[in-house]
Amino acid sequence: MWRRSRRVRGTMPSSIARLLAALLAVVVLTSACSSASSAASSTNDDPVETADGSVDADSGSDSTTAPQADDQSTTTTTPLPPESTTTFVPDLEGPFSTNGGAQFDPAAADVIISESDDRSGPVAQMSFPTDWTRRTIDDWEEILAGLGGSDPRDGIPPIDDPIFETPALASQWLSDNEPGAMVIVDGDARFYALSILTRHEIVNDAFGDVPVAVTYCPLCNTAIAFDRRVNGEVLRFGVSGLLRNSDLVMWDDQTVSLWQQVTGEGIVGEYAGANLEPVSTAIVSFGQFREAHPDGKSLAAESAFGRTTYGSNPYVGYSTSARPFLFDGEIDDRELALSRVVGVTAGDAARAYAFDDVRAAGAINDVVGNQPVVILSGGRTTDALDGPIIAGSANIGTALALDPVVDGQTLTFSANGDDTFTDDQTGSTWTVLGQATAGELAGTQLDTVVHRNEFWFAWQAFFGPDTLATP
Repeated sequence: MWRRSRRVRGTMPSSIARLLAALLAVVVLTSACSSASSAASSTNDDPVETADGSVDADSGSDSTTAPQADDQSTTTTTPLPPESTTTFVPDLEGPFSTNGGAQFDPAAADVIISESDDRSGPVAQMSFPTDWTRRTIDDWEEILAGLGGSDPRDGIPPIDDPIFETPALASQWLSDNEPGAMVIVDGDARFYALSILTRHEIVNDAFGDVPVAVTYCPLCNTAIAFDRRVNGEVLRFGVSGLLRNSDLVMWDDQTVSLWQQVTGEGIVGEYAGANLEPVSTAIVSFGQFREAHPDGKSLAAESAFGRTTYGSNPYVGYSTSARPFLFDGEIDDRELALSRVVGVTAGDAARAYAFDDVRAAGAINDVVGNQPVVILSGGRTTDALDGPIIAGSANIGTALALDPVVDGQTLTFSANGDDTFTDDQTGSTWTVLGQATAGELAGTQLDTVVHRNEFWFAWQAFFGPDTLATP
């Protein structure tokens, strides 16, 4: 048996959650303008490769400079139940802006301020011009205000015009162990460093004719990409400033519907009940991406604030804190709230594998619903949500879910102990990213299946605690 004993930690009372929301709102509103201004002034003007592959000149950029430890955010102590000692509060002295893409029309917002609509929670104060009568959630109290202001949309600004560079150029400012979201569409592989995504959360991109939203919620560690087409309409997504179960709630600026990032489900507005189609996504290290896809593309820091801005972590200590931020739901204590799982979804089926279990086994062969899967673990990938400098943070490794079916045959894998794997059927050798490097199947690439490397509290809140795999 792989199961270990774990210390039980309590849940956050709703009163504390709301207090933290208010404190966070004040910090955002007071720091946003100065932060955006300083970020703009720090943008590096060195030429980089654009999406079409053209390069003006060698970048020659300096690496990210690590700030001194006494300049970093610290964990704030708050009286809590005996099982917990600290509460995480993000450092928002970084480049956040309240001048995003939201355009508020007060005349269109009258529907939401209504005593008879049972909106007693914080969302009742949000002046979103949307159809609040359409919703899939049962209780408005599930939605909390993560950012302040009457209209906090795009208070954390997404990237709408991404610029890309070659992995060779990106290596001038990214360390090999830094994590990012790897997204592949029709063989086009792209890397989105979490050092950028922690400060933007959404990139509205396009892979040829396929419009894709690459999304990341730092509070849940959920990276997942979606096709942006719904009913033939291409949507542009932004950060709503709202949270549900501590997870990012997105909005689209065509209908102002609200969308749950973990699931891709429309939860409020015209598209309530609609579901976005997920796109192949995995959190891997930059070095793993560069080795597997030397001709791929890496999101350039010049897409937004400039490379000297990125590299530091605005969520110092979060992944090792006692409890999640702005979450007051029940937490199944078989795993620590902020421990990571590989959560796999296939149709209506869902299963989570604890990171510790995957690391111990190296490879786990399973079936989720009707989908065969293999979970592989290996390499050195740092934790983007712990230490003050992401490249120097703790190593947690890479763990991802792959489709083991090749030419109609389901392969089973064993770990070799050196971050390589062997399939039992052909004896071929594979990398942790599912590339066969030797043997009968050399040159074969396994596809990823829909999965997330999210924190246990978030997975079990959306998919249920009974989905945890017990070896």
